[in-house]
Amino acid sequence: MAINVIEFSGRLGALKYPFFRRYWLGSFASVGATQLQVMALGWLLFELTESTLMLGYLGAAASIPTLAMTLFGGALADSIDKRKLMLGTSFLMTLLLAWLAVLDYLEIVTPWHIIVIAAAISFITGFDWPARTAIMPSLIERDEMFSAVALSAIVWQSSRMIVPALGGLILVVADTWVAFVLCTAGFFSMFLVMLSMNLKLPGLSFQGSPLEKVAEGVRFIWHEPTFLILTILSFAAMGFGFAYIQLMPAFSAILSLDESGYGFLISATGFGSVAGTLLIGDFQRSKNLGRLMLATALASCFFLYGFTAMTSIFKHSDLAFAICIGCVFAASALNSMFMIMALTVLQLRVPEELRGRVLGIHGMCYSFGPLGGLAAGALAGYVTTSGAIAVLASCYVALIAVIALRYSVIRNLSGQTT
Repeated sequence: MAINVIEFSGRLGALKYPFFRRYWLGSFASVGATQLQVMALGWLLFELTESTLMLGYLGAAASIPTLAMTLFGGALADSIDKRKLMLGTSFLMTLLLAWLAVLDYLEIVTPWHIIVIAAAISFITGFDWPARTAIMPSLIERDEMFSAVALSAIVWQSSRMIVPALGGLILVVADTWVAFVLCTAGFFSMFLVMLSMNLKLPGLSFQGSPLEKVAEGVRFIWHEPTFLILTILSFAAMGFGFAYIQLMPAFSAILSLDESGYGFLISATGFGSVAGTLLIGDFQRSKNLGRLMLATALASCFFLYGFTAMTSIFKHSDLAFAICIGCVFAASALNSMFMIMALTVLQLRVPEELRGRVLGIHGMCYSFGPLGGLAAGALAGYVTTSGAIAVLASCYVALIAVIALRYSVIRNLSGQTT
């Protein structure tokens, strides 16, 4: 691996490696496209149907195929060249988004076109995400893992901070098909970046069927308490703690917001996530790392309660909108701190021969936000949209409390021995 070291230190240390630097910069295009795609799909579907349940179906389409395929995607990432796998996934997503842009431009797009294309993209993501996660250690040295995880998180978080606000403006002055054209360009840019990297990452040699390879990764997590509990908590953080994002078009309607207000509300979650990453500081090396992880996860729930209170009680007021911005900012910051700490612990402890499968299973948690949106959308039919999110937040609080009280292996995690 070429080094050509440039002087970077601290959180920027991983950027001294040229392959990681190129991969990181290229990720901004594809991750930005992902954020814009999620926003535009939700807005277009709600325009066509005005249904929170349809938003829930969209969440299911955007998550269930990923969940189904990530296990096999992890096994594939361990078995073949990860760079070639990412080339294929980036190109296929480019084609799908280009097709959606054409359908939307011609005004022949239907709700089920949106659902099917979202499901196809989700299917491909099941192979893309394990490769993205597993390729990182090949681009850096081990002592820069925290830097690499934090920098990768910043890609996602800054995209959530900037792209929705820009996307809202695009929806005001243009149309959703323009957003889908930009998404197409983003994934094609990542394809070109991976094509330009003269990097060979042959897979490891395995015996047995794909199912046996998957089962090996599952068994490892099942028998390692730290991996099992952190994976469960990560799934809950996304499924319970981020479900409200899937219903943001409905919350925007409750708050009487236009497209730009919708974009700013989503952007607040991105600002919060970036802030959380920057605030972590030396927490990662704290001897109380486990307690900090649990505390940040728990605190995020109380800001979700604040958000649901504002949208259920005050609704159509500027004050409610301002407080909602603050609540989603804080909730995202705290959830981001938990997720980065958890993923770094797993990256440092996972055996290399199981990296793609184990981290692929953990990566499935990122699909639980949209899936949580399906549960919230269905529940909203019996209570309210705000009440549904409050119920999910309460489930998250209960899980955190049980783990904090019963599992000392997590409570006593120390960053000084990770």
